[in-house]
Amino acid sequence: MTRGGMESVEVFTSEGKGRGLKAQKEFLPGDVIFAEPAYAAVVFDSLPHVICHTCFKRQEKLHRCGQCKFAYYCDRTCQRAAWLNHKNECSAIKKHGKAPTENIRLAARIMWKIEREGSGLAEGCLVSIDDLQNHVDSFSEEEKKELRADMESFLEFWPPQSQQFGMQYISHIFGVISCNGFTLSDQRGLQAVGVGIFPNLCQANHDCWPNCTVIFNNGNHEAVRSMFHTQMRIELRALSKISPGDELTVSYVDFLNVSEERRKQLKKQYYFDCACEHCKKHIKDDLMLAVKEGQSKPSAETVKDVIQFSKDTLEKINKARMEGLYHEVVKLCRECLKKQEPVLGDTNIYLLRILSIASEVLSYLQMFEEAADYAKRMVDGYLKIYHPNNAQLGMAVMRAGVTHWHAGLIEAGHGLICKAYAILLITHGPSHPITKDLEVMRVQTEMELRMFQQNEFMYYKMREAALKNQKIQVMPEPSNETSPSLFHKKE
Repeated sequence: MTRGGMESVEVFTSEGKGRGLKAQKEFLPGDVIFAEPAYAAVVFDSLPHVICHTCFKRQEKLHRCGQCKFAYYCDRTCQRAAWLNHKNECSAIKKHGKAPTENIRLAARIMWKIEREGSGLAEGCLVSIDDLQNHVDSFSEEEKKELRADMESFLEFWPPQSQQFGMQYISHIFGVISCNGFTLSDQRGLQAVGVGIFPNLCQANHDCWPNCTVIFNNGNHEAVRSMFHTQMRIELRALSKISPGDELTVSYVDFLNVSEERRKQLKKQYYFDCACEHCKKHIKDDLMLAVKEGQSKPSAETVKDVIQFSKDTLEKINKARMEGLYHEVVKLCRECLKKQEPVLGDTNIYLLRILSIASEVLSYLQMFEEAADYAKRMVDGYLKIYHPNNAQLGMAVMRAGVTHWHAGLIEAGHGLICKAYAILLITHGPSHPITKDLEVMRVQTEMELRMFQQNEFMYYKMREAALKNQKIQVMPEPSNETSPSLFHKKE
């Protein structure tokens, strides 16, 4: 079954997994298999005034909707593009007196679209909203309680003059949001800023070692002529060579977890038992739980103690980060590394988690040399664990490259930036803002490297002068989130 712009994929029944997507033609790494605009999408409750409600870009100055005073836009172009979806929401927010939570707003946008267009197959969709899975029957008591509260709030918000839906249908829509809400990120891909529903994407099944990745593209409205504008969309991109008839898979969770933990997370959040090759055969688990080899191999008891100490430290770190106590975070990381280094192997996930936090926070505190050392060790571990074309790997290598550059380690910095660029060309594509930023960095570090190789002394003199004259580019404040996960789920 194919449909407008979706000719290269087909919906099929996947053994033991329900519906799935398969390729109708060959794809090479980096190919866009399909792009899909959101059926409906909303900005998170915590960010309505700093994120554009049309393209989900983070902007300094946004235009506020003069009617509801809730929605914000980059400019008139984004505001005009939003009106069809915002019109009903705008008057409902005015009548209600305030905007409801993101779940309620997303459900309302879906139902206003159904009111306008019906609930059958929308243009370019392989499945209708009615046919998406809701998993309400598998909800825990806590989830059912939240569902009832959401339905109550929705009924208070939903205008009496709009089409009225039955309770079962409203429950279905909230179930669909809970299971299929896709995380939207800002244009730098570093922060989750909203949630949207993409029916075609929902058909792609999970695999811990997938052949595709999903990237959110905020679109581009900067060209003078609107014919060159591109809309906000997700892109399903090939990570490896895909043959006609192959199932198209994406990963719903970060791979940096042992198979048992990934399976638990998938069961809890998505209600299925993962039976992918990597889970069945526990592939890479040995690397993720590696301990020091050789004569001084630690005892099982010592390893257990160090892992428990690492878990306790990670909890303390989260608390300190929430309070913005970054020097305390660094102290905790150093203490933990001292305990981990004689016991855990270089690819052990508990060591890698501490290295990642330490390098990020030290970069923010502008302690670049120590940060670069930790970042290098983190990347070396990641390269042995992740798929070579993993988007999170690409982003981590990019951050490590920038940290090395700040530390004045131009050769290593340039090497890492080139490596990150090669990965992001496949995962994000050449026109994504992150890839474009990286291309600028790649050209700059290449130029600096040439200068460094010709005359090291002059290079450092010029670099010193340049850094004195320009405000040093500070690393972004460490976020308390891990990089945005694929689907937006309450933990």
